[in-house]
Amino acid sequence: MTTYKKEQDASIRVGQQMTLTIKSLGINGEGIGYFKRKIVFVEGALPGEVVHAEVTEAREKYATARLLRVVEKSASRTNPPCPVYAECGGCSLQHMDYAAQLASKQEIVIESLRKYARLNQPPVSPTIGMDNPWSYRNKAQFQVGKENGKLIAGLYQTGSHQLVNLEGCQVQHEATTKIVQTAKQIIEELGIPVYDEKKRTGVIRTIVARVAFATGETQLTLVTATPEIPRVKELILELRTKLPELVGIAQNVNNQKTSLVFGDKTISLWGKASIAEKLGELSFDLSARAFFQLNPEQTQKLYNQVKTAAGLTGKELVLDLYCGTGTIGLWLAPYAREVRGIELIPEAVEDAHRNAQRNQASNASFHVGRAEVLMPKWAKQGTRPDVVVVDPPRTGLDDALIRSLLDVQPKKIVYVSCNPSTLAKDVGKLMQRYELKSVQPVDMFPHTAHVESVTLLTLK
Repeated sequence: MTTYKKEQDASIRVGQQMTLTIKSLGINGEGIGYFKRKIVFVEGALPGEVVHAEVTEAREKYATARLLRVVEKSASRTNPPCPVYAECGGCSLQHMDYAAQLASKQEIVIESLRKYARLNQPPVSPTIGMDNPWSYRNKAQFQVGKENGKLIAGLYQTGSHQLVNLEGCQVQHEATTKIVQTAKQIIEELGIPVYDEKKRTGVIRTIVARVAFATGETQLTLVTATPEIPRVKELILELRTKLPELVGIAQNVNNQKTSLVFGDKTISLWGKASIAEKLGELSFDLSARAFFQLNPEQTQKLYNQVKTAAGLTGKELVLDLYCGTGTIGLWLAPYAREVRGIELIPEAVEDAHRNAQRNQASNASFHVGRAEVLMPKWAKQGTRPDVVVVDPPRTGLDDALIRSLLDVQPKKIVYVSCNPSTLAKDVGKLMQRYELKSVQPVDMFPHTAHVESVTLLTLK
């Protein structure tokens, strides 16, 4: 058996200091510069800056370096408003002004298509941003821990297990911040033990707060390591008294040694099991674990771009692959003859059925299974899709599904992507039979490096 060793490159060594000109932003929001023709990633550096940095890792094809000081500052550099911005790592671009963030996200998509799809001038439009890029997240999911004997709640530092206490958060809706802070205070006052990961003792693991932007309804879920919560009646009474805006309190039990937040069992402790939310004309019931987009304002813009790309006339059969709880399919249903969604997770398909009934979308159906199996099967039965919408995870499309799309040949493919690299690789493969018409980036998560996009491919 051969073992492969990642060798350190001789031309750059760990601890070496260097001065670099930053050319662009990387996919994780880090600055990209070059030293002796090698890529160097510098977290916190911005395009156009000259920086002094120290190498922390040297690999064969790239190096990473720690920013020591900015020698020549970018005009886009700004002071992050968050007091724990440097420690938290939840946002990676608060030090860059918003217009420059949007331009950089467009550039990231362009560069990915150049590199992986070998396109010189990909048709990428300017990024659709927000008028107010703050307070946009409808859900806070904060881990709980102890620091100097005091209860804290927040996020883990990037790449570590160091919990950063967040008293407030500029990208969270203020309603979720209030719920988390109040719950934290009540748990501490009642002396309910928090979970200790090392010792695997204690009760409260995570505080999850969600607000419905359209209705204002709020929901609190406490993720616990044990089925019982000490002083649970007092806890519920205190929460209801201090947070009268809550419509439901739930408990989710997760006793596993895992990085996943939720366990399989959810119990309603008080009130309604779900909150009512709307997206455009559609309405949804959101239970404690139901998936819903975190930025409702931008989600509507994203889905409208999908609708524009699909260009429906009311005569089309639309397949919505990786359909989740059916939101995109239901958004398109009023404009199509029929919509069929395919999803691997049975619980998501159950949610999609409920959402279709709730919105009286009688022309929409949802199916558990693999798209690369169901789509060709339906095609053989004479049901060929006119438009296929795909919204895959960050890993992109499965090779078997790409082969299936090239075989079934819908007139249009609308590709919703959260990862420019995998999008570009998949577009490169689909271009055997398809032409790339347009790519529209949408900023779903301001002040982070994430960028979503809607891509239209038409059959040659």
